[in-house]
Amino acid sequence: MSVRRILTVLMASGVMCGAAGLAQAQNAAPATQKAAAKPAAATPQAAKPSPAKPDTKPAAAAAAAAGNAEPTLIGQFGSWGAYTATPNGKKVCFALAKPSSSKTNPPNRPRDPAYAFVSTRPAEKVTNEVSVMIGYAVKPGSESTLEVGGSSYAMYTQGDGLWIKNAAEEERMVEAMRKSPDLVVKGVSAKGTETTDTFSTKGLAQALDRLAQDCRR
Repeated sequence: MSVRRILTVLMASGVMCGAAGLAQAQNAAPATQKAAAKPAAATPQAAKPSPAKPDTKPAAAAAAAAGNAEPTLIGQFGSWGAYTATPNGKKVCFALAKPSSSKTNPPNRPRDPAYAFVSTRPAEKVTNEVSVMIGYAVKPGSESTLEVGGSSYAMYTQGDGLWIKNAAEEERMVEAMRKSPDLVVKGVSAKGTETTDTFSTKGLAQALDRLAQDCRR
């Protein structure tokens, strides 16, 4: 997965989520709450961080998520790195993790690395927006899902990026992510490969708490 591709997905998420809201026009909540709110109104808290530095690939993903501005790792909380950056003078805060396990069906199909992000962009009034870089072009018309806390959330897809379809459910999904031990993302590639990525949520609540503090500044 290229840094440029990650940048495109994360920094263009407001546009994509707005498109999702238009596609879901019959659902008033996504259109008015966050889909319209991704660009305009709402959508990437107090354990002590460890000094561990993330490996090269998450660091590259973080740089891309920061609009290629130099991101600052403010804490590594379990599986999740908490980052801040100021591309073009606008603060961006986000938590980033890669899967603890990944499976493909058929087995061992090649793909780019996957990453999950929870992003906050104060200038856009975006808070705790969940997105996934799934690591391949998603099959058009296929259903991608994020499963957490006993619930399954349909995900809007664009290229290799995923966002929640019903933005009104995003806050509930994030709360479930805080409390559950893991989350599972399922998708189907353009070539028909089924994927299952499991992300540990260990440290996510602490990462989000820390970012909430830093993003107020």
